[in-house]
Amino acid sequence: MTICIHNGIVLSGLTSNTQRSAVLIEDSKIKDTFSEERFNKMNFGPEVKLIDAKGNYIMPGFIDTHIHGFKGNGTDTCTTEGILQMSKDLAQYGVTAFNPTMYASETEEMKTKLKAIVAAMGHEEGARIMGVHLEGPFISPERLGVQRPETVKLPDIKLFDELWEAAEGHIVNMTVAPELKGMRELALHCIEKGIILQAGHTNAQYENIVEGIQVGILHSTHFFNAMSQLHHRNPGTVGAILIHPEVSCEIIADGVHVHPDLFKLLGRDKNRAQIVLVTDALTPTEQKGEHLFANGEEVVFKDGCFHRKADDVIAGSSLTMKKAIKNIVQFGYPLTDAIKFASVNPARIMKYTHKGILSPTYDSDILVMDKLFSIKLVMIEGKIVKNKLEVQ
Repeated sequence: MTICIHNGIVLSGLTSNTQRSAVLIEDSKIKDTFSEERFNKMNFGPEVKLIDAKGNYIMPGFIDTHIHGFKGNGTDTCTTEGILQMSKDLAQYGVTAFNPTMYASETEEMKTKLKAIVAAMGHEEGARIMGVHLEGPFISPERLGVQRPETVKLPDIKLFDELWEAAEGHIVNMTVAPELKGMRELALHCIEKGIILQAGHTNAQYENIVEGIQVGILHSTHFFNAMSQLHHRNPGTVGAILIHPEVSCEIIADGVHVHPDLFKLLGRDKNRAQIVLVTDALTPTEQKGEHLFANGEEVVFKDGCFHRKADDVIAGSSLTMKKAIKNIVQFGYPLTDAIKFASVNPARIMKYTHKGILSPTYDSDILVMDKLFSIKLVMIEGKIVKNKLEVQ
């Protein structure tokens, strides 16, 4: 099928554009982008579906590389059916690709969950499952967050290979603590398999992060959270990420996990190509009901995020990607940067070669969004999964 979305402001992720333009989609790929003036001179036959964007933004779909769950389904319960429903629900919020993210758990449980996720891949009706993000088990017991201490392991190549086999090679990214004994050998092993390694849940000294950079740990997990902080005699993980331009970083832009004013520091000290918006959303995100659970524990929504009911400790995020976009703009970034953080950068860092921008030969993962950050249309690889625009 050939579709042309026109009369919108195309924010491709490559260039800034204020003129109304069009995107031509043929089957599952972007065929061309061009001005509205050129569109008006073209004669499309009845076989081409024309969609009027009505002056709204046309942009790449969001890519969430760190998300645990959504609307009651996620990697904590982790059934194939639940992951597929998560895919459908995320698409309605503008997410066109995601990495289901697993906390550490007992080895056999992790293997079972990995198999359930892999079984869902290729059967999505919504956001594409790009592969798994393992947030553990090779993390620091001193920076657990809400992860369980009994699930943490020292770096173990044999254990990793068991997980890799269960995932049939579909582990895309993995959070690790660079300071752990044996991490260098594990990191080199993972890099050979093309895995993106992220420093996170780490109590590393500055020198540990530098050593990690040397073996390819070049991304970081929810920057500022669950990591050693900046100190004037030891810059720690936070300092190392700010100091070293080659290290990219996830960040949770809910205004709770990271103070809004720290985004000003981030914008000054990190190249805009190295910032990635993630939700780190828990399973009950956008879920209705009185009793909500995440990772086996009851949680309550309070002060903008989830707290464990038992002790009121912050349990995790309730962020959506469209809300993250809105927040980052309110924190002072232009929308063009927000799109890079939510689409362009995660695709490049995760090596998704045909996603993240609107350009010929790329997958037609496309959003139409209005100036109030409301999603009007979602297309995933040529298939329209949400449409609040009138079709001509």
